[in-house]
Amino acid sequence: MSLYVPPSLRVDFEPRLRGQSTWMDHACFGYDLVAAKAPRLLVELGSQRGFSFGVFCQSVRSHSQDCTCYAVDTWEGDQHTGSYGEEIYDALAGHVREHYRHYAYLLRMTFDAASPQFSDGSIDLLHIDGLHTYEAVSHDFNTWYPKVAEGGIILFHDIAERQGDFGVWRLWEELEQQHQTFAFKHGHGLGVLRKPGGKPLEQESQLIQLLFADSPEDRQALGELYSIGGQFLKSRRQARKFRQSREAAVKRKLSGKS
Repeated sequence: MSLYVPPSLRVDFEPRLRGQSTWMDHACFGYDLVAAKAPRLLVELGSQRGFSFGVFCQSVRSHSQDCTCYAVDTWEGDQHTGSYGEEIYDALAGHVREHYRHYAYLLRMTFDAASPQFSDGSIDLLHIDGLHTYEAVSHDFNTWYPKVAEGGIILFHDIAERQGDFGVWRLWEELEQQHQTFAFKHGHGLGVLRKPGGKPLEQESQLIQLLFADSPEDRQALGELYSIGGQFLKSRRQARKFRQSREAAVKRKLSGKS
């Protein structure tokens, strides 16, 4: 693989939005993809606590991009996430208002209700992470695919998850036969699909070129690089929690409250 130094490593990237998320494994890639693609319009379908959406918005801000970001969700839960309280939406809305108020918006509605609000060919980066049954994700893809610009990127979370009635993997296997794709196999899997058209691949940024390179070696090296990046972020976060726990214990002991 030609020399590629991810922006997330050059700036010692750390997700601003706290909390546990299976998307932590892909946070470095999400941050770098926004930097590489420089989308004008970014849409996420299915946000819940908003970790991935926060990573996208953080990258937009860090790279001073002219991008409008939308997260679409009912914030009521589904059969896979279970139901949850209003505090989930309130926390995310507060985070967005504090850090990204001028370009990030939460659309509290179903995906189908939101779809007519976006013109065909307008979305440069679409993240599909709603209900994970085969029927649901297929419907989301077919409904929103026309909204994506030529040469645009579509992300699919959980392409490696096969428990219960999860079916993103089935759709992904179908799409791999029809489109330019890249699959991250770590962290429950993340699929990256490039819609045909747009500018030639050789005119895209280095990361986009590597994602869809013909070289199996380059693609494998890129997957390993971002797998290590995800492990590093999680290890650093765990180390910080341990250090904070130890510092709190010392303070309690010194204050006589142990």
